[in-house]
Amino acid sequence: MVSTNESTDAAAAPGTAEQGSAAGGGKANRQIPSFLVIGVLSTLFYLGLYVVARMVVNPQAANLIALAVSAVANTAANRRFTFGITGSEGALRHQLQGAVAFVIGLALSSGVLALLDVVAPHASKVVEVGGLIVANGLATVVRFLLMKVWVFKK
Repeated sequence: MVSTNESTDAAAAPGTAEQGSAAGGGKANRQIPSFLVIGVLSTLFYLGLYVVARMVVNPQAANLIALAVSAVANTAANRRFTFGITGSEGALRHQLQGAVAFVIGLALSSGVLALLDVVAPHASKVVEVGGLIVANGLATVVRFLLMKVWVFKK
């Protein structure tokens, strides 16, 4: 199996250990913008799915559906574009590890919806979506750290 960052290491750090060390920082500098773009697109996809699902099911079910679908797409996109892993080898394992980030995101977003139900039981869908954006932002930080140090580690 190709290591997570083998291709970027080879391109960015031919030669000395000092260059390799500098490339490690550069690698993160390249990963963060990619992760952010994928995160924004995934969040928009998630929110769109949530709004559509919310038309036919309760907030918690809509959240579960939207988050489950968008999490699989997010992990696949980050695997390929942020961490440079291609091919099918390890893809199932990466998705299963990504499920940990999904569970954390689900706990945060479900918690926000439950809190809204108690604090503002008749909150509009706009308020629900606003709360989900905040929860998704927190989950994004956790997702990046998990992917960087565990799921797609070198």
